[in-house]
Amino acid sequence: MADTTTPIKGKDTSRPAGKDSNLLGKRDSATLAGDSTSLSQSTDSSGVDTLYIPKISKDTLDAPVSYKAKDSIVLLVPDKRFYLYGAATTKYKTIDLSAEKMNFDQETGILEATNAKDTAGKLFGGPVMNDGGQSFESDTLKYNFTSQKAKIYHTKSQYGEGYIHSQQTKKAADNTIFGFRNGYTTCNLDTPHFSFRAKKIKVIPDKLVISGPANLEIEGIPTPLFIPFAIFPITQGQRSGILPPQYVVNQQKGIGLENGGYYIGLGEHFDLTMRGDVYSYGSWSLTASPTYRKRYKYSGGLNLSFANTRFGDPAIKSEFSTSKDFRVTWNHSMDSKARPGVNFGAAVNFGTSSYNRYNVYDYSTRVNNNIGSSITFSKNWQGKPYNLSVGLNHTQNLSTRDVSVSFPDATFTVNTIFPFQPKELVGTPKWYQKIGISYNTMLRNQANFKDSLFLKPQMFDAMQTGMQHNIPISFSIPILKTLTLSPSINYTESWFTKKFNRTWNPNKFNPQTDTLGAIDTSYTAGFYAARSVSTGVSLSTALYGMYAFKKTSKIKAIRHVMRPTISASFSPDLSKGYYHYLQYNKEGDKSLVSDFDGAIVSVPSPGSFGGISFGLDNNLEMKVFSKKDTSGNHEKKVKLLDGFGLNTNYNLLADSFKLSPFSWYARTNLFDKVNISASGNIDPYQVDNRGHRLDKYVWQAGKLSLGRLTNASLTLSTSFQSKDKKSKAKQQTIDSIENAQTSDAAFQAQQRQLQMVRNNPGEYVDFDIPWRLDLSYSLSYTNTVLVDSGGYVRRLTQYVSFNGDFSLTPKWKIGMNSGFDFTNMQIAYTNMYISRDLHCWQMSINLVPFGTFRQFSITINPKAGILRDLRINRSRQFMDL
Repeated sequence: MADTTTPIKGKDTSRPAGKDSNLLGKRDSATLAGDSTSLSQSTDSSGVDTLYIPKISKDTLDAPVSYKAKDSIVLLVPDKRFYLYGAATTKYKTIDLSAEKMNFDQETGILEATNAKDTAGKLFGGPVMNDGGQSFESDTLKYNFTSQKAKIYHTKSQYGEGYIHSQQTKKAADNTIFGFRNGYTTCNLDTPHFSFRAKKIKVIPDKLVISGPANLEIEGIPTPLFIPFAIFPITQGQRSGILPPQYVVNQQKGIGLENGGYYIGLGEHFDLTMRGDVYSYGSWSLTASPTYRKRYKYSGGLNLSFANTRFGDPAIKSEFSTSKDFRVTWNHSMDSKARPGVNFGAAVNFGTSSYNRYNVYDYSTRVNNNIGSSITFSKNWQGKPYNLSVGLNHTQNLSTRDVSVSFPDATFTVNTIFPFQPKELVGTPKWYQKIGISYNTMLRNQANFKDSLFLKPQMFDAMQTGMQHNIPISFSIPILKTLTLSPSINYTESWFTKKFNRTWNPNKFNPQTDTLGAIDTSYTAGFYAARSVSTGVSLSTALYGMYAFKKTSKIKAIRHVMRPTISASFSPDLSKGYYHYLQYNKEGDKSLVSDFDGAIVSVPSPGSFGGISFGLDNNLEMKVFSKKDTSGNHEKKVKLLDGFGLNTNYNLLADSFKLSPFSWYARTNLFDKVNISASGNIDPYQVDNRGHRLDKYVWQAGKLSLGRLTNASLTLSTSFQSKDKKSKAKQQTIDSIENAQTSDAAFQAQQRQLQMVRNNPGEYVDFDIPWRLDLSYSLSYTNTVLVDSGGYVRRLTQYVSFNGDFSLTPKWKIGMNSGFDFTNMQIAYTNMYISRDLHCWQMSINLVPFGTFRQFSITINPKAGILRDLRINRSRQFMDL
């Protein structure tokens, strides 16, 4: 291969032409294969031949030109021309040019690069020019080293996600591009599926692609779509600009334009996005989304949305109505390195109850009746055991319009300290050195009200305040190396600012039963305190058992681990003055209630407790034969039960019902595929014919049973999918997104993209996975005894949900999300979609066939992000109000 670096001259005015001939040894031409020249030359340490010209003229280039060719290099000295054949390359400053053939005219300073034909007459080795990140593919290219201008014929160049095909292209010295008879597309094929055809195009490097009038062509066929001009940004980073709207058709609001607006970049730390919707029936909405960030400090984003929705004909007042709604969301996060030990975060979601109903079309959001907010501040003192957290919390039920606001909520904690332990512990610690003391106090302020009473006097009248202090003292003592004894003392004090007064009023109308007789409730403001003390001791251990099978069995062994816990505790009755019996029906039946029932801090339990608590946790696994094991043992562990347990307690001081209900749980993950969890409660006592519990155990009636199952739940879930060859690359992308700072402009864009995925799942399917199926099943059982009637109300709810998709062909995908409610015997929300991969475009059909929110849509859109607003969409939405 010929490889040469030389300062190429433009026009040689320092010597006559004859001297060139003499300099070349009176040879008119030389064909060089494998060597660049036999003239005055030297070879550097890298083995690259360099030709030195003794005297350089004034118009010589300001940088060397490196060139090489696989076949040969021909110099015509009298004509001052260089010819390069076979995979020739030339490098000059930032320009890297490759082609099958090149020739350079030293008189004019013009380098011409062309392709060649193989023996079958097929063109190959077309010129490819790279200059400062710009890439050009063409048939013929001419470059002037002196003026640094170029003319390119039948070129294809790439700018960001876009490609420009031009019949002729001129490149200026400042890298500005002027194209003649062009096509702009995001399709990477030599013959693109679509393009915008324009006679003239100008490219400003790293900024814009600007064209005059353009016509959209699909598969080379012109369409009726013309645009007077086009601007395609190719810049990176923050840029202000217009956000084009999307055309939609809404059954309730009419024809509309959605998500149109303007983006304002206000620097490194702040930006603002304004978006709006407008519809032909008069409805509109406006959203302002400012975001802020300071690297290594904090980041956040705010959304303020206002919507005015109109229904019916304004001319008919009885059928016309409007709904004015708002929603406020705020996200704030603080970098953990900004102020070690201090953290402030916010996740606010607050608005009117009908906002989601009229302005959100994602099913999961519309059917979710509960929203909430949380603002927290926390501080940890470095080197100290103190922790403080202050917060504001809000929950809202959009169906009942109930709102609960807690502010301020504060918690102060002193972590466990060991006052009798020396600073430098030597040897085995004494038992008293293991005594640990901690402290926890909680302040709560809460108001429950309807959303129509927000910031009104009734809201503040409903405010409750409470405070609770807790001081636990504990230590542990090992016994016989297998047992652990843990004595403890716990003191709790609760403060209240309201005392509730409840009495039975036989003359009060009860709207729930539509009869006379109800409970009157009032409260007395003041300061009230309730205290409780408990002391106890617990003993725990772990027992192991194993059963080994025969050597010929595929099951090698089964291991069972039991972790029993037994504890004894005593708690005196310090709050009996705050409990009394309250009549709740005409028959005179009474129940024990507290003066602080409904308070926002816990109320001490009534009566004394002196009893024993039992707990048992189990773990079961087995070893089986496995050919896939690489350790040489050919064994693997299979978990049968991750956990199975039972808990209860027995009160020795109670006058009746000494044994508490049994609570049980079980969980496992079969074959690392099926997640199973179950839990429930068992009441060990009998009931009479009126439904009242009797102080008699179920087994005393001759039944072999622990008691009556009062409630239970069971959930199963599993997922199957075919192998994805690109899973590692996708996981890296997901991890990079998760590790990125949230709540900035990029995060807000991701959230909008996620919302679009939820609304139109067919547009975002993964064609790399041939099939996928997710299944989940839930069962809930309750067995309630009706007091006074003695009847049983057994309620069984079952629900199965599934979602998945499969590829009919590598380009066609069909998917569905659905479920079945066995309680109501009806199909749950169902969303079906069909997607077609059209190379640079994608088509999707989404269908919600039945339910409260039904819709149909078909969308065709380019895949490239720069043209994501170029969507052909037809949709219909139907809503049962």
